[in-house]
Amino acid sequence: MPDPDAPTPHGLTFATPGSSAEIEEGGAFTPRFDRDGLITCIAVDANDGRVLMLAHMNAESLARTIETGEAWYWSRSRRQLWRKGATSGQTQRVVEMRTDCDQDALLITVAVGGDGGCCHTGRRACFYRAVEFDPQTRQVRLRPAGE
Repeated sequence: MPDPDAPTPHGLTFATPGSSAEIEEGGAFTPRFDRDGLITCIAVDANDGRVLMLAHMNAESLARTIETGEAWYWSRSRRQLWRKGATSGQTQRVVEMRTDCDQDALLITVAVGGDGGCCHTGRRACFYRAVEFDPQTRQVRLRPAGE
């Protein structure tokens, strides 16, 4: 696992999280990366608040996002850094970044570039299906989610 206390190639260092009180109420940004060195990040559209996607960041992609103002993620499947929109043109300019109460998840509000899409399937958002349970058949199915 990468050391989150080690400087990133861009020179940013994220301090080790302190006590619960420091994490929850303090002014220091001390992201809590999981055992794989990742933190979950949800991206929402700055125009309408719609949830666009969920991805993960490691210390380097988080540092690049903070420094450049563009969303960078860690691809778990390809095991590499990924700048959103580098190939698709569907860039994400970060308007605001928030962390949750225990600093183990991020919420970024983004201005979407390109054609406005964010999902690799070509859709605007990755959450395009709803999970539905039929109590009579005991089947769980997916259906298109309403816009």
